[in-house]
Amino acid sequence: MKDIRGILPGMFTVGNLACGFGSIIVSCHTAVASTESLSRNIFEAVWLIILAAFFDFLDGLVARLSRTYSKFGVELDSLTDIVSFGVAPAVLVVSYSLISHGNWAWILAFVYLMAGTYRLARFNVSASLEKKTNFMGLPVPSAAIVIVSYILFSHELWGEIRMEKFFIILILVTSALMVSTVEFEAMPKFDFSKIRNRIKMLFIVMGAIAVMINASLVIFPLVTIYILYGVARLLVTLFFGEKAVVRQRAATAVKNQKKDND
Repeated sequence: MKDIRGILPGMFTVGNLACGFGSIIVSCHTAVASTESLSRNIFEAVWLIILAAFFDFLDGLVARLSRTYSKFGVELDSLTDIVSFGVAPAVLVVSYSLISHGNWAWILAFVYLMAGTYRLARFNVSASLEKKTNFMGLPVPSAAIVIVSYILFSHELWGEIRMEKFFIILILVTSALMVSTVEFEAMPKFDFSKIRNRIKMLFIVMGAIAVMINASLVIFPLVTIYILYGVARLLVTLFFGEKAVVRQRAATAVKNQKKDND
């Protein structure tokens, strides 16, 4: 029975890999695609990456629920992620000429791919099977989703992909956050006795409902909010944490001075 349960996460991992590989194949067909089919192909490539992220979510969820996670599963998941959320978005950016600055497009795509590879390697080294903690650095699936969902978001608003400079900044920022030590929220544990987990699950449910209403318009803002929350929490911690240290030192100095006077 345990062996059967162990197969389930692997099935979702294979689904993740298949979607990532499919996205790469679709992106590589741009050279022979007509102008009419080119627009359709880019959305197919984007949605395949988003579907890969859904399979990746189910993979982790099923592994935790069935308690079938393993070191092998961690390694396999990371190898799959580099295809679906590293190579696939990078190929998409270059193939569809989303950045019209000559060789800068593939250089920027390679920077993103290199950052994602580093992020996954660091995760594999530090991953713990016993305790689920928050992520150190932006997860690679989140980085891929925020990039490809902007394509959907831009087309939904303006009927075309606009704000190329913003798109370039977006790729650079997500690359930097992947290799950073900024802490990002992980999925809530199934312990709803804690208010924090209940709030997380509430936001996830509300986000899922919003995605079902209009995915093209909602996914990009939702992932952006997730990223901004992690950055904002770091800034608050640094600002107020430093103040707390200063207050503690001042209180210690006053206490020592009183002892000297006594």
